[in-house]
Amino acid sequence: MVYPLEGIRILEWGIFHAGPGGTAILGDLGAEVVKIEQRGIGDPIRRRSRFGQNSFGLPGKGNLFFEASNRNKKSIGIDLNNDEGREIVYRIIPHFDVFATNLRRKTVEKMGMTYPILSRCNDRLIFASVSGYGPKGPDSDQGGFDFQGQARSGIMYSMGEPQMPPVLSQFGLIDQTTAIILAQAIITALFMRERTGKGQEIQTSILGAALHLSYFNFLNALWLNQDVPRHNRLDTDPTRNYYSCKDEKWFVITLQPGGDWGRFCKAIGRPELEKNPKFDTLEKRSDESSNEIIALLDKIFKTKTRNEWLDIFKKNDLFVCAVNRPTDLKDDPQVKANYLDEVEDASFGSLKIPGFPVHFSGAQAGTKKIAPRLGENSEEILKVYGKYSDQEIAQFKKRKVI
Repeated sequence: MVYPLEGIRILEWGIFHAGPGGTAILGDLGAEVVKIEQRGIGDPIRRRSRFGQNSFGLPGKGNLFFEASNRNKKSIGIDLNNDEGREIVYRIIPHFDVFATNLRRKTVEKMGMTYPILSRCNDRLIFASVSGYGPKGPDSDQGGFDFQGQARSGIMYSMGEPQMPPVLSQFGLIDQTTAIILAQAIITALFMRERTGKGQEIQTSILGAALHLSYFNFLNALWLNQDVPRHNRLDTDPTRNYYSCKDEKWFVITLQPGGDWGRFCKAIGRPELEKNPKFDTLEKRSDESSNEIIALLDKIFKTKTRNEWLDIFKKNDLFVCAVNRPTDLKDDPQVKANYLDEVEDASFGSLKIPGFPVHFSGAQAGTKKIAPRLGENSEEILKVYGKYSDQEIAQFKKRKVI
């Protein structure tokens, strides 16, 4: 079965995840992605195997983060500080549909990799860039990472309990959101090119992605001039909440307005609660009596294990699920059935990998190969797209261009 983006070629000059993660997604969809890396150095994330006290190095091959950002890709190592190195890019760019970068604007300009320059070589080119804070405004040239996106967008004050300090989410929540938005933008620009025949420059940012992810919270602040009400588990709607069970495992529940309350009361063995005048409206349950109901439910749910409660709720068609730890996901039957794939590698053998989040009836999508070694495909790319001879490639190596 075909992949949706078969035949689309992407030249990426990116580092870390916010940019490379987007082209990795397009690789899941079948695009050929060639990653430009600085000769002899490579993407800095190749060497970032430790965050704080936690190691993410892989035995004999890089680290988890580089793998996540660069699956499906080919790597070409070029010295872009060298005029000959830049000429290689100019020579091969006519064979590509997309050029994607998340290098800062001053670096892109210094290396001669701007849209006006590359589009002269390929007027149908989609030039996609990712910045920290967007192309306009006083901080347009400032760099930023995932943490800056969480912080500046207000997301850190949207998580946790009311009296807690700002809360960070691990790992790469906003970087991955930026990657998804970048992929969406590129596909949109490609579709527009099919209709108009014209290439264009598209720009997104870590801040823009974070604000889009928290759209409702942003809108709440704009229209109602109020911060997001952080979730207070002990003083909120008891039917939109989470609870601990006999085995200390948690589940989360969201009841729909209407008949769910009655079915819920019967499911937990307390049918009399449905008609109790203190609890008989959503307003009373969410405000006047919320503390009392939550305290009661905390006691009730401690009488059975989580799986016992989940079985009961499933039989009653209530919207409830387990609160998983990341290490639980590989054993979750729904995750396994829909969103867990395997990829074969000569060094590692069979590897489990997150599956693509969309199912196509007429195509397939997902990871085909793990990340490349630095410069692994340099000669192939030069021969296929640059039409360079073996002698020219040998001279590039001698002069340390590649």
